Amino acid sequence: MSDPPTCLRHPDRVTMLSCSRCGAPICAECMVDAAVGQLCPDCAAPRRGDRHRVVPVARRSSFAAAPVSYSIIGITLAVFLASYLPGPVSESLLRALAQVNVLVLAGEWWRIFTAALLHAGITHVGFNMYALYVFGPALERQVGSPAFAALYLACAGVGGAVSTLTGQPTQVSIGASGAIFGLFGAWLFVSWKLRGSPAGRVMLNQLLVLLALNVALAFVIPRIDWRAHAGGMAAGLLIAFAWSRLAVGRPRAVLIRTVVASAVA
Repeated sequence: MSDPPTCLRHPDRVTMLSCSRCGAPICAECMVDAAVGQLCPDCAAPRRGDRHRVVPVARRSSFAAAPVSYSIIGITLAVFLASYLPGPVSESLLRALAQVNVLVLAGEWWRIFTAALLHAGITHVGFNMYALYVFGPALERQVGSPAFAALYLACAGVGGAVSTLTGQPTQVSIGASGAIFGLFGAWLFVSWKLRGSPAGRVMLNQLLVLLALNVALAFVIPRIDWRAHAGGMAAGLLIAFAWSRLAVGRPRAVLIRTVVASAVA
């Protein structure tokens, strides 16, 4: 089995992205948005005279380029650390934010969203926040921060709603997996649309492998809420499809995307 691809300029970063022109693997920080997809800095740089001469491209900081993604990571990690403080803090957070199905069905609907801030351990929060770090910033830069925030919220909510409506009334769920699988679903739709290009095919194959692994984990690891995963992914696919129909090439595309994702939420 070959090693996962790493960014051409940052060999320590595993990435699912690649340049649409030359096929080089790139991370979210190196990616430059273009009409043909995402480009590496070399292919995106303007050239004069010798076409192989590269002109440096000005880049924004990682946070400035994707403030919602990094803010969600920071807030989620802060809540996780707070849950380990001595005293009643942990119990209070769980009581206030967890998705307790019987309480959701009784009218406390906000719990399907707030449960995304809670996690059961370092592995749980580490996996979800690393996935957000990999999938979030690049998507946020593509669709706009308001639309990305609405997408994340919608996928968390739909995942929580599906889990509530199909699970046991006594079930208690926590974690951002529904939202993360929503981002995964959005990228799956994008890669399917780009499957005619070499980069798109590579991305689609990689995502399908990851999907198969995560489906298998649901049968191996106990207490995984696969209902929330399925609901979140379905929401991500639906929203990405709606964006492709309603927003691509339209004026005020970011506003359209935000309205669509907010409506789903």
